[in-house]
Amino acid sequence: MGTPTAAQPTMTELLELLAAVGAAQGQDFAAAAARHGLTSMQAKVLAQLDGPLSMHALAERLACDASNVTGIVDRLQAHGFVLREPSPTDRRVKNVVRTERGRETILHVHQEMRATHAALDSLDETEQAALYALLERLRPIMEYPADDR
Repeated sequence: MGTPTAAQPTMTELLELLAAVGAAQGQDFAAAAARHGLTSMQAKVLAQLDGPLSMHALAERLACDASNVTGIVDRLQAHGFVLREPSPTDRRVKNVVRTERGRETILHVHQEMRATHAALDSLDETEQAALYALLERLRPIMEYPADDR
């Protein structure tokens, strides 16, 4: 008992496989973003903006410094992908809002992720549903981990 079998991968095997899939998906995302003249980080900003977000909230979601987000948003705004607007609850706070051009562009980026689409297309509907359910269970734990588990 306790010895991993082919059906029971080790934690290390799971972590390595998850990292490899994540890295490949990240490379695919970056390549699709580049075809639209965006850096990977600029595309990540667009992907996060499903509604208005403060610069601070955006920095937290991206796990980066607010000063980095300012430069990224500046460049996105200069190209018409986002707008800054005052928060309706606190006029000192600026919210970042995706424009229609930004929404259409990130939609195209996601549609053009060829390697990721090919990988997911290799799964049948039942496998896709199972993968979705598993990832849906993992996402909140990974995005909002309990303090020092």
